[in-house]
Amino acid sequence: MRFHSMIGPCGALQLPVMVKGIEHTAIASPEPEELAQWYVEHLGFTINYQSKNSRTVFVKAADGSMIEIIEAARPAAGASRMNDPGLRHLALTVEDFDAAYQRLKERGILFLTEVVKKGGNSTVFFTDPDGNILHLLHRETPLP
Repeated sequence: MRFHSMIGPCGALQLPVMVKGIEHTAIASPEPEELAQWYVEHLGFTINYQSKNSRTVFVKAADGSMIEIIEAARPAAGASRMNDPGLRHLALTVEDFDAAYQRLKERGILFLTEVVKKGGNSTVFFTDPDGNILHLLHRETPLP
């Protein structure tokens, strides 16, 4: 296979598309089935695959993005903080930020931050039962 490179609009070298997207992100949990059910009940995901050979469960959001929940090999070393090295949060997009925030609040979700509304964007951070940081997000104008 031959790759042809091109010069982009700003004079930058553009390489051919190799990766077309992210299918899923994996979360290791001591109780994968329970965490998957939490994503279903609190965030409206659906369980779209459950392994017959392990405790792995895939949950899918309305837009098709998925989270793979696998069994953790050991307990977590401690709670992650927002700026620790590594993956820090999953940003969950919503159409109606205020309704989604209210629903989570009514379900007893504890938020890590206050709601921030700025420049047409609305955001707030919270955690799932395993302490994974989630970012509720609505953008008036999607990023390019």
